Amino acid sequence: MFMRIVVLGGTRFIGRALVGELHASGHELLLVHRGVHDAGDLPEIEHLHTDRRNLAAHRGSIARFRPDAAIDMSAMAKADAEAATAALDGSVSLLVASSADVYRACTAVHAGTVTDPVPLTEDAALRSEPPPDADEVPPGWDFDPARYEKLDVERIYLERGAIVCRLPMVYGEHDYKRREEFILRRVRAGRTRIPVGAGSFRWSRGYAPEIARGLRLALERADAGDAFNLAEPEGAPVGQWVGAILEAARHDAALVRVADEHVPEDLGLTTTIPQDWWVDSTKAREQLGWTHAPWRPCVARSVAWHLENPPAGGTEDFGADDAALHAAHGGG
Repeated sequence: MFMRIVVLGGTRFIGRALVGELHASGHELLLVHRGVHDAGDLPEIEHLHTDRRNLAAHRGSIARFRPDAAIDMSAMAKADAEAATAALDGSVSLLVASSADVYRACTAVHAGTVTDPVPLTEDAALRSEPPPDADEVPPGWDFDPARYEKLDVERIYLERGAIVCRLPMVYGEHDYKRREEFILRRVRAGRTRIPVGAGSFRWSRGYAPEIARGLRLALERADAGDAFNLAEPEGAPVGQWVGAILEAARHDAALVRVADEHVPEDLGLTTTIPQDWWVDSTKAREQLGWTHAPWRPCVARSVAWHLENPPAGGTEDFGADDAALHAAHGGG
């Protein structure tokens, strides 16, 4: 099914993977972005450079593209969603990328409590409070986290009959948040012992190209106003994920179990976290025909890219590791 699609924000990470997926599937694209991030290796498509706040001034240019649909990859707050929907004709089909952090379980994860059974379906309870990590600024993020609220984004888009896709923690090539770096920086430093907790926390993940395929299928096949979780179905515990990263990096390091209070801060995901944050993507499988590829080969591809493209200015301070190992076993 050929469509003319406006993509709002498609030069970084998941958006980049989505543009490649849509282009390879034969859709014609208008990529709307600020022109700040490198888009040099994207397919030959039409671009419109503008800040989201000025989208309304380009309503005519967008209309001349004659879009059938629009996908918003970068709406982080109420004003973002309002600006986008105001710039798009009411006849355009809409899809917005949201987050699994809209679920109440996200608040419980940060509070150390348990509120919800897992895996979380699309009908699971949503948050009634602001995002619990609103004061955190992820590496490479140029957005004010105080404004962030995907619940507001979903509400505005659902009022327009949009399809909502709730994404997990996404990893892969071009990931500016460097989700695997907490292990890879130790690989690069040749660390042979890594202090960890139990690693039993089940946190949904997804490989960017697989998530992009799910987004495309949702746009092509889903009904207006529907919501979908997109994630690896297994919900493998963090400890297994850490092991897969090390295996993919071909690094023989011992994972040394230490008490939670001694686990270094950047390895905190391996500590005891009572509430799992694992979503159920059965609906996407049954209604969209989408199933995430086996996760271990996906991790291997991601790790290979990140090893070949290390971050600038990585730290070599492993004092917290040594202290944790010393506390647990008398040496590091």
